[in-house]
Amino acid sequence: QVQWAESGGGSVQSGGSLRLSCVASGNVLNNYCVGWFREAPGKEREGVATIDWDGTVRYIDAVKGRFTASQDNPNKNTLYLQMNSLTPEDTAMYYCAARRCTEYSSRTSRYEDFTYWGQGTHVTVSS
Repeated sequence: QVQWAESGGGSVQSGGSLRLSCVASGNVLNNYCVGWFREAPGKEREGVATIDWDGTVRYIDAVKGRFTASQDNPNKNTLYLQMNSLTPEDTAMYYCAARRCTEYSSRTSRYEDFTYWGQGTHVTVSS
């Protein structure tokens, strides 16, 4: 089981930056794949950035070139999302999440495939 502690959300103006962090407890994340998701009012939760077993990071098109997801080494217990050039369209509740995975697991960015969720942190970007 994985428990997350999220931090780093807040309010910024368009063009600003924020860095989100998630610290996992309960298990070292060596056998888990992780990701960042967001949910805006009236919209479905979407996978912003997911990290596969081999360390590949996949981003949705809307954040490519602006967001960077990473994990600390070697424990992988802390997950980061650096968000630059923020726009009002990035306003949402952001969640970190984890799922058990191995080198044989399928790659996925679907929120339904992730099991362990953080409590969420709100990001508001004003124009």
